[in-house]
Amino acid sequence: MNVVRGVRRTAIIAIVLSLVVAAVLGIVALLSGDFGELQAKVLLSTLTVAAFGTTALCHLAVVARAVRVVGFAGIAASVVAAVSAFVLIWGDWGDSVSWEWQEAWLKALYIAGILALSLAQANLLLLLAGRPQRLVRVALGLTLAAIAVVALMILLPVLTDGEIPGENDEWYWRTFGVVSILDALGTIALPILALVLRRSEAATAADGAVATQAATARLDLALRLTPGLADRLDAHARATGTTPEQAALAILDAHVDSHRD
Repeated sequence: MNVVRGVRRTAIIAIVLSLVVAAVLGIVALLSGDFGELQAKVLLSTLTVAAFGTTALCHLAVVARAVRVVGFAGIAASVVAAVSAFVLIWGDWGDSVSWEWQEAWLKALYIAGILALSLAQANLLLLLAGRPQRLVRVALGLTLAAIAVVALMILLPVLTDGEIPGENDEWYWRTFGVVSILDALGTIALPILALVLRRSEAATAADGAVATQAATARLDLALRLTPGLADRLDAHARATGTTPEQAALAILDAHVDSHRD
């Protein structure tokens, strides 16, 4: 746990520093008007570090849980994406380098980037994997399936060099749009649903605790009703024009109401 906490802290520091460097470079370029190739590479590199750190934080959220394998897979995808980006940014892509090598690195960046983003989204939702509510578990499974389908449908055109979806791609992208909507709906609604159900269960548990407290108070009163207390209860009942049992119940109800307030 301490190692994970340290890595998270490092990732946060890297993100903040990268964004600060990117902001400084942008401001200097706008004010000085001198923005060359080197400045562009440094800017892209800092943004790459920020993107890598952001996705890494999402993956690190589950590495201490039972679903840690998904977190490690996401970290691996983020590393591949970052390395590919750095190679493309700082590589010498002159005439001596064939286009096939550059295309290969572009594909690696595209595939690893999609996987890193999809797994980051999935890992944040997997924080709800331990919830006992059946509705939450079912919704989580459906949302994760939608995330996987969306990622696959984005990757297939690149992996197959356009053979999928082919020329008649209208229904392919229609289906992609439907699944993407379900993906977004689950991602937004699932945490809200889990929060509402958790509060409802907490309220039910509180009501149960109050009822248990009232029953305990009744039992305690019955066990501790000494002759002196019995006389006082009889006197109170005569003064209020009720029976001793009604007087005792009124006292218990007032005691429970004071605890609820």
